[in-house]
Amino acid sequence: MGGCGTRAWPELLVVLGSAWLWVGSAQPTPPGPTHPPGPQLRFRLAGYPRKHNEGRVEVFYNDEWGTICDDDFTLGNAHVLCRQLGFVAATGWAHSAKYGKGVGRIWLDNVNCVGNEKSIGDCKHRGWGNSDCSHEEDAGVVCKDERIPGFKDSNVIETEQSHLEEVRLRPVVSGGRRQLPVTEGIVEVRYKDSWAQICDQGWDSHNSRVVCGMMGFPAEKKVNRNFYRLFTERQQLNYRLHSVSCTGTEVHLSMCSFEFYRGNSSAACSSGMPAVVSCVPGPLFASGSAHKKKQRQQQQQQGQPRIRLKGGARVGEGRVEVLRSSEWGTICDDRWNLQSASVVCRELGFGSAKEALTGARMGQGTGPIHLNEVQCRGTEKSLWNCPFRNITQEDCKHTEDAAVRCNIPYMGYENLETWYWDASNVTEMVMSGVKCAGHEMSLSHCQHHGASLSCRNTGTRFAAGVICSETASDLLLHAPLVQETAYIEDRPLHMLYCAAEENCLASSARLANWPYGHRRLLRFSSQIHNRGRADFRPKAGRHSWVWHECHRHYHSMDIFTHYDILTPNGTKVAEGHKASFCLEDTECEEGVAKRYECANFGEQGITVGCWDLYRHDIDCQWIDITDVKPGNYILQVVINPNFEVAESDFTNNAMKCNCKYDGHRIWVHSCHIGDALSEEANKRFEQYPGQLNNQIS
Repeated sequence: MGGCGTRAWPELLVVLGSAWLWVGSAQPTPPGPTHPPGPQLRFRLAGYPRKHNEGRVEVFYNDEWGTICDDDFTLGNAHVLCRQLGFVAATGWAHSAKYGKGVGRIWLDNVNCVGNEKSIGDCKHRGWGNSDCSHEEDAGVVCKDERIPGFKDSNVIETEQSHLEEVRLRPVVSGGRRQLPVTEGIVEVRYKDSWAQICDQGWDSHNSRVVCGMMGFPAEKKVNRNFYRLFTERQQLNYRLHSVSCTGTEVHLSMCSFEFYRGNSSAACSSGMPAVVSCVPGPLFASGSAHKKKQRQQQQQQGQPRIRLKGGARVGEGRVEVLRSSEWGTICDDRWNLQSASVVCRELGFGSAKEALTGARMGQGTGPIHLNEVQCRGTEKSLWNCPFRNITQEDCKHTEDAAVRCNIPYMGYENLETWYWDASNVTEMVMSGVKCAGHEMSLSHCQHHGASLSCRNTGTRFAAGVICSETASDLLLHAPLVQETAYIEDRPLHMLYCAAEENCLASSARLANWPYGHRRLLRFSSQIHNRGRADFRPKAGRHSWVWHECHRHYHSMDIFTHYDILTPNGTKVAEGHKASFCLEDTECEEGVAKRYECANFGEQGITVGCWDLYRHDIDCQWIDITDVKPGNYILQVVINPNFEVAESDFTNNAMKCNCKYDGHRIWVHSCHIGDALSEEANKRFEQYPGQLNNQIS
């Protein structure tokens, strides 16, 4: 386990990318194949948040700076632009104004480069200044952080006036120096190799709101300036900024107007003091029992939240889902921007938004798409206070689901997390019995055995490890298909030998008079979609797959799904399980190619955007209900029930239906994914007429 470093006091850093990079072409731009010769082009990277090798592409043409539209943009375009910016190549590109919207002209549209052109002007495009785009479609590039040897950087603009990289809150109260997160302190900016202060003349709550949002906090509060005035009178100060003026909707301090002090700033801010900010932490990061109790009371009064994040790899990121008419749904990404994303982040108890993501970057949702063209100003308390347009079927698809990445407070957890290491050098066990729900910020927040370790002296055999990933699969069952295909079959025993061998029948089948008689089976089809951001692959490698001669196929997972019939109190009256007979891409969405096929000992898995179909008429695609008495029940199907394969979201792995059985026929209705409905709607589902007393009406 890695060691922990010590610091004199914790500090909170936020990287801001507001520096401009302006580079002239190495040579005059030659005429393009279909366009007349033009003036020499210049290029720069701009926007926020970003590093020095990425940003919104801006081109200087005809004595005016402008942007490039993302229509038909490709990696080939990015390669050409990165070389003109002095980098050897591109590693990616960004659409939908990821680095913020530019101003002025949109010089190029429908650019189509092969990738080996010397200039963007050599590529095919609609013509200079001919565009039907808005700045919401400004393109950006991510260049490989390696410069072209000998490239002339004489035109790089990176002056003091436009350079603001890091901001922190420096706590000065003795208790605040040890406690995380840091919610109050002096606002400081990085200047050369040290830190400098901001003069608070003209400083107001709007400025504080912006700083708190950057630090991962949803709101600001008043601070005792007199205390800090007394404290700073004894300090040697180095002021860097003054006249900061924010509207409160900015996501970074660099977006506000401000001025830099020139020369010797030791005597600056004579009638002011350093800017001080105090922030209100969200529920996940609140410290102190009184503060947490107050926030719990507020949550109870407000009821179930009407907004949530799904599918993210980290706290504070994910696909945005909203609750409307008792059903969870997504938001279309039309006009989705940082202001709307920040309203979502603050409503959920985080800070402002780092990114407003489009194009289902956090995976595709299911169910309805509730909202479109959300246009928040950034001051709203809730997303529901923002103007939006109701969705129509023609407007959007789930490939356009909006998502966010929010600023969250620095908690220092990287010094306490678990490492995946060679277990041969383990000297002791420190935790056992760890059971997490998945939303905890640290392993110490999960259930565990505490001091009563169950494997203290077992050596290295039971040392736990992890392999981390930015992306994961996300499986879910197509609930309507279960409802549409459910029926009862009385199947003769002489046709069930293979099924019995694979334990697909109830235990009472062992006592039957084989091969005479029959078993009553509830059959239905299962269509399992992968809506995540990584392919679903079996945990076991091909070398350990098990061959089943009776059905003549390999099992890559012993238990892929659980099928259960439950009473209203959760008691199982019938159960079944399904091994992964064959994990493959039965069908895929338009534009997605199949990757997995079981034939000829092929690779098994489910590609992102594809689904695996188990038809109702194949063996073991059933629940044996021979021993079930007439009544009202719940049919439950759970995918990946033992959590053998990582997924970004396990809350949608269960599907439930109401089930009415009269001893001869069965009615399956109200099928839905486990997390698709509101809490109130779920209660109604569990208590529909006849369900509680288990009587047929």
